[in-house]
Amino acid sequence: MGGRALRVGVEAGLQVALLGAVLWATGLPFVFPSLGPTAFALVTRSGTAPAREVLGGHLCGLAAGLLAYHALAPGLAITDAIGPLSAGGLRLAASGALSVALTAGAMVRLRAVHGPACATTLIVALGVLPGLREAAVIVAAVAGMYGAHVASRGRRARG
Repeated sequence: MGGRALRVGVEAGLQVALLGAVLWATGLPFVFPSLGPTAFALVTRSGTAPAREVLGGHLCGLAAGLLAYHALAPGLAITDAIGPLSAGGLRLAASGALSVALTAGAMVRLRAVHGPACATTLIVALGVLPGLREAAVIVAAVAGMYGAHVASRGRRARG
């Protein structure tokens, strides 16, 4: 593995491992699928990513996911057994589509474009992490990852 590839792999893994330790210590879902692409995006960027993009993007996704889920599919989850052509399946599909549409529009409008936030919105809108407690954990996890990214870039610039 080349030097850059090794550095990117180690840094992205450490970003997720840090949150994995918090998950382990608290039992709360501090690791969820959209953090992998966020870690990769952060460590492959040449400078520090703007907070507006990373934090703002995930907040757009979170808000859109909560709105879509609670409007269209409360009580359902993509992990449940869903029959073909079922009303529940249709409600979840609509929730997912609406959440991505709202997230994409909000991110562009607010100049907070961060692609992994479209995964966050689906995680919420499809009932995987649909509650306010989970929303607080998502915000804390993204903020923690971003903070570690900024600290890492600052340390590297000084040393």
